[in-house]
Amino acid sequence: MVVEPLIVALLLAAALMHATWNAILKADQSDRLATFGVIMTTGTLMGLVAAPFLPWIEPAAWKYLVASVLIHVLYYIFLLKAYSYGDLSHTYPIARGMGPLLVALVSGRFIGEHLRGQDILGVLLLSAGLIALAIPLRRVVPRPGSRHGLATLFAVLTGFTIAAYIIADGLGVRSAGPTFQHRLAYIAWLCIVEGPWLLVLAFALRPATVWTHLRRTWWRGVIGGLVANVGYGIAIYALVLGPMAHVAALRETSVLFGALIGTLVLGEPFGVRRVAAAFVIVVGLVLMNGPALF
Repeated sequence: MVVEPLIVALLLAAALMHATWNAILKADQSDRLATFGVIMTTGTLMGLVAAPFLPWIEPAAWKYLVASVLIHVLYYIFLLKAYSYGDLSHTYPIARGMGPLLVALVSGRFIGEHLRGQDILGVLLLSAGLIALAIPLRRVVPRPGSRHGLATLFAVLTGFTIAAYIIADGLGVRSAGPTFQHRLAYIAWLCIVEGPWLLVLAFALRPATVWTHLRRTWWRGVIGGLVANVGYGIAIYALVLGPMAHVAALRETSVLFGALIGTLVLGEPFGVRRVAAAFVIVVGLVLMNGPALF
């Protein structure tokens, strides 16, 4: 299976979208949980608008959809923890790079998609880049409240959940039905089912402050939600059209966008080693997704 050039372009756009909404979330210093809740609830509203015009997905797809929702809950928890302890330019590449790495390692046994020689080289480059990113930068004063070890731990845990939901959604959208409309229906129902729970949790924990936060910055979560859900919808649909490890790898070129946004927009330190590490990660991801070279 080869990923078509149009899908490659769409996945690159999805990668930029993913890095963008993560930067929106990371930049929120007042209530990330509430903003994340608005991001996901925006997806619920988008799914509710689309679902009536789409067919029901096949019964076999529902178990994957439910599994994906449960995995995403853990993903949200680990992601918020990682961002609370570390910089975007540190935690984001680790979390996103772990996903295709793990999918590639298990794809042969669980999905029946086997690695080429250059895929193995890509995995090794990806691992080396992740190790380089996980090492603290010298001569950089940590931000108040930051804890490098915990940031790395939660970034790695986030990576495991990313790999798990890629596989769950890949199998789910492939079993949703034979038509384009069935696959869109899977995406719509995933948005509907997983969407509102973070916002409900935010209201349950601190209702007064959440209302204040939303009145002032509701637009941040809505913009992030539109970007996030369109980007992930593209990624899910692409899982039908190419090997999961390759699609996941191409989408995770977002690590470069995330690192650049963290440095250029959020003012986070990057350093020469992190530049080199991000470049190595991208080379590894491209090798995993590109045409056969040897």
